[in-house]
Amino acid sequence: MTTYIDVAAALSAKFSQAVLRASRDHPAFNVPAGQALAVLRWLRDEAGFEILRDVTAIDWGLERSPRFMVVWHLYSPAAHRYVRVAADCASDAEPQMPSATELWPGANWHERETYDMFGIVFSGHPELKRILMWEGYPYFPLRKEFPLAGLPAELPDPEVAAETKEKVQAAPMAGGPFVATPGETMSGAEPRARDEAWSESSQKPT
Repeated sequence: MTTYIDVAAALSAKFSQAVLRASRDHPAFNVPAGQALAVLRWLRDEAGFEILRDVTAIDWGLERSPRFMVVWHLYSPAAHRYVRVAADCASDAEPQMPSATELWPGANWHERETYDMFGIVFSGHPELKRILMWEGYPYFPLRKEFPLAGLPAELPDPEVAAETKEKVQAAPMAGGPFVATPGETMSGAEPRARDEAWSESSQKPT
């Protein structure tokens, strides 16, 4: 089994297209999407990085292409070390990446969350569907163009939507800014927050 000390050199020798990146914490590699599963399998079987700790993604924004990158963090329980593997998605319009569920069943929920938040499709996933937002939700909340305060969207169940509209105001931006009714002091009033949700009307000049 390859030791942690020489894993960077061994991986580079095994996969010529793997690029070692500067990193302040763990060894980090960029690999082609087509080699991602082979690299992950080698790290699991030959280098002792048996545990998949995380699957996530990066949206670099519209000014960069490839725009989306998938990132895996693996852990070696024997060496108590991590390694980071990243791969660019070939398409910006319909980003895809092979699913790692054949290597780690636990990748299932990680990939569903990444799909839900970034819109990256993991080919070969056994049941790729949203895990946080509801099916039919029209946005991907961790994409760069999604505003920090969120976007209004219709709830899927008419009864829930009607009840919510009657009883619950639009969710404010977390953390404020808090406001008080004129004449009240902030120390004596229940904190309330302005509705910071994005809408077409909120963008019109006043």
